[in-house]
Amino acid sequence: MATMDPKAVLEGRVPGRPPVGLILGMTVSGLCAVIALGTYAVLGGAAFWVGALLAILPIPVLVALALTLDRLEPEPPRALAFSFMWGAGVAVLGALVLNTLGMLYVTVPIFGETEGHFVSAAFGAPVIEETLKGAVLFGMLWFRRNEIDGFADGIIYAAMVGLGFAMMENITYYMRAFEDGGAQQLQAVFILRGLIAPLSHPLFTAMTGLGVAYAATHRRGQLAAPLAGLLGAMVLHGLWNGAAAFGLGGIGAVYVLDFSVLVTLIVIVFVERRGTVRRIEAYLPMYAGTGLVTPQDVRMLRSIPSRRAARRWARSVGGAPAGRAMVDYQLAATELALLHKRADRGVADPGWFATRRDSLLELMALARQAFLRTAPRPGAAPPAAGPPWARQGPSGFLPPRPPGPYGA
Repeated sequence: MATMDPKAVLEGRVPGRPPVGLILGMTVSGLCAVIALGTYAVLGGAAFWVGALLAILPIPVLVALALTLDRLEPEPPRALAFSFMWGAGVAVLGALVLNTLGMLYVTVPIFGETEGHFVSAAFGAPVIEETLKGAVLFGMLWFRRNEIDGFADGIIYAAMVGLGFAMMENITYYMRAFEDGGAQQLQAVFILRGLIAPLSHPLFTAMTGLGVAYAATHRRGQLAAPLAGLLGAMVLHGLWNGAAAFGLGGIGAVYVLDFSVLVTLIVIVFVERRGTVRRIEAYLPMYAGTGLVTPQDVRMLRSIPSRRAARRWARSVGGAPAGRAMVDYQLAATELALLHKRADRGVADPGWFATRRDSLLELMALARQAFLRTAPRPGAAPPAAGPPWARQGPSGFLPPRPPGPYGA
């Protein structure tokens, strides 16, 4: 029996075909990041290593915080890594070159030394940097639009791009602070950029992410929404860079604005998560006749704590393979509900909808068979009591099936 590739099904790509575009993009982004880091190392000397350490230090925590918003329908790790690397590589190196050329040959010759630097920071840099960061989101809209199921996805991908860019940019700020003012100034800059305002770049680029997500999930606004989002990113970025020219009042106003944007984005994510739960409750019961979804399953899928409990139960019964099968079942069921969301909005081709639906149902069947029919591991302790749906007796179980790809 031919086995199924769960990752390929969940990511919507052809099983057995490696993600060539993703691999190529990661390679190019990595090379660009190496070139940028090499440039910083040559220019910064010992200060580079101090700056690099401080820039990398908060990144794991910031990435983890961003990913907490993406727990109901998490994006593919490889796509998230590529977005981060694009921000840290292509966007940073492109901005380094274009910002420098713009200052040397455009803004400073036209406006003079002082005003030229201000114009470059407040107008030139936001246009260049947000265009470069947003390019990967536009690329996803063009090549992988079915991967973007809503605003939360656009925000998460934008956050990864922004965090990658911010990490590399902070190296230069920390280098400069260490060289100009020593440890005291370095500490002040780290507190400002690493602790107080570490999410500025993710916030800017999230505007582009919102526009791209709207275009990916609606029939209208295919061009206007992404461009409006990109413009919003440039405006927020320009206000941030230019705020210092207006003194403490300007800086305070921009901090309040960015905090308001952050709160708004979090609200958008949670409102959309509730909408996804409502779609799970509305669409999945129609598949009860297949034996793949019971009312107990729907109750499990609507809650993150219940999903977590279900994964623990599966691992206690069948070990890691059953745990992975439970994860696949949960993700495939969520993707199925979101597929119906696309159909309702008229952005799902009927042929593609049927193919995608059938592949998700097949994955759900194999995964369900794996975690329900797997015998306890030899010598393992008795499994912990499962969540309510797992204690309903045999009525919710599938009929016997051939073994799936999980080692059941």
